[in-house]
Amino acid sequence: MAGVSDASDPGATIQWPLAQPWPSAHPPLRLAVLASGEGSNFEALVNACHHGPLNGEVVLLVVNKEQCGARQRAERLDVPCCWIDHRAYGSREALDAALIERFQAAAVDLVVMAGWMRIVTPVLIEAYPDRLLNIHPSLLPSFRGADGVGQALAAGVRLSGCTAHLVRPEVDSGPILVQAAVPVLQTDDAASLAARIHRQEHRILPLAVALAAERLVRDKTAAAVAPSPPPARPAD
Repeated sequence: MAGVSDASDPGATIQWPLAQPWPSAHPPLRLAVLASGEGSNFEALVNACHHGPLNGEVVLLVVNKEQCGARQRAERLDVPCCWIDHRAYGSREALDAALIERFQAAAVDLVVMAGWMRIVTPVLIEAYPDRLLNIHPSLLPSFRGADGVGQALAAGVRLSGCTAHLVRPEVDSGPILVQAAVPVLQTDDAASLAARIHRQEHRILPLAVALAAERLVRDKTAAAVAPSPPPARPAD
């Protein structure tokens, strides 16, 4: 892997396999984002599409909190936003089925969980196999689940960071696409460490989308060139 230093945080290093952007020969990648909080990663993806290497467009933001900051960012950035109150659904599976309806209506290629504080089920994962991404504030597989920053501080580790990965039914367990390492300073508290990790999340999430998109290209290419099965032999 290549290591790239971050001028905004001299103690941080991002490691990734060098990725190509979504090929310009393909139609722009259509992204949906799930968010529950302030939406800074959502905005980072929008900016990567408008001003960066991603040949894509964030065509839909879905939030589960009516007044969250992500929804306000969507209004400012002119991105369609849908509020879904998770409390209106009797099960996680029912919520995921409603999400799928929205994504299909928007012809979404990839879905990004960017601070989505709901556990998704196989209903959604199987509808978007290897096309559902998550960003988590720890160096997975360490400190899965809620409050990865607090877990790292409680454990006394000297290195934390963030991970973008594909989603699997077990929480925070999917294949890792990109990670950024952030040292834990002696002066850090939860707020300061979280802020520095967030800066790295904004950098690695667009790259993770590019890597996941490359998989789509490979899968589509392989399907297009796969030989047709031989015709069935007539019965004797």
